[in-house]
Amino acid sequence: MSERQPSVGRPSDSGRARSTLESALFEMKRIIVGQEAMLERVFVALLAGGHVLIEGVPGLAKTLTVKTLAEVLGGSFKRVQFTPDLVPADLVGTRIYRANSGDFDTELGPVFCNFLLADEINRAPAKVQSALLEVMQEKQVTIGGSTYEVEEPFLVMATQNPIESEGTYPLPEAQVDRFMMKIVVDYPNFSEEMSVVQRALVEPAEVQQVLTADELLVFQKTVSEIFVDRLVSEYAVALTMATRQPGRYELDHLQDYIAYGASPRGSINLILAARALAVLRARRYVLPEDVRDLAKDILRHRLVLTYDALADEVTPDAILDQVLQKIPTPAVQLSRHETA
Repeated sequence: MSERQPSVGRPSDSGRARSTLESALFEMKRIIVGQEAMLERVFVALLAGGHVLIEGVPGLAKTLTVKTLAEVLGGSFKRVQFTPDLVPADLVGTRIYRANSGDFDTELGPVFCNFLLADEINRAPAKVQSALLEVMQEKQVTIGGSTYEVEEPFLVMATQNPIESEGTYPLPEAQVDRFMMKIVVDYPNFSEEMSVVQRALVEPAEVQQVLTADELLVFQKTVSEIFVDRLVSEYAVALTMATRQPGRYELDHLQDYIAYGASPRGSINLILAARALAVLRARRYVLPEDVRDLAKDILRHRLVLTYDALADEVTPDAILDQVLQKIPTPAVQLSRHETA
């Protein structure tokens, strides 16, 4: 990671991004009750150019979140309900023969949009999952020898239901690793659920568009200018390596619970996401606390646990809690960054 000083020539870009994104978050909160952590993480993924895997029981506003996000940002939205009989062509598109003209036409699939909701992704077979994850990585589709690029910005928000396993095809670890974050969504508290019930009794609020897709692309470039101190990068790498070599960080008792730790993509995504979070928090430099706050969302789906962990009911979050507690948060000298 570069150690250059933070860019000071365009301070208005960072401030404008923060102000506009704050307005967009406020607009979404007019529709979505609670789930503030999920909303913040979705915006972090948007700014960092990553994709999100959300795990939660039905009825927690996952679909409404993506639909509202598309309306707030003025982008196109598509939803695909993943089922066992889905084929890759249903997702990316196919070639169709027209008898009247004797030619083949290309029918593009629902992945050609700004915001795609892959609902219950683990209900589709591996070929469909691979087709989606290829689009997520390459941001393009090849059909009949021709390549078609998806729209920019492009965000995939996939959901999976943790309470049902019958008739599902769990995502392979190598494919899950392509998601920047895995967010675990919990039930709302009493006051939040009361607000949900009250809103269900009246006409839904009308969503206002706050920014455009082109403006979001500009804000993504702003994120790339956020300064990252070397100590922050070292902290992110240490957190990731502790999941692969726990004994090196005096966490020997975790060795029997971890079959495979997080890949280097975990370290990269930790820094990229921390940059985006710094923008949301009105800073032009990353703090170790940004990395710490995002660590579980970035790393939990990158851990492959052993049978011993399953037998002892040890979860990835429990392991990451111990890693975060053991590895000290570095003290970064902010005076020169704040002065700049």
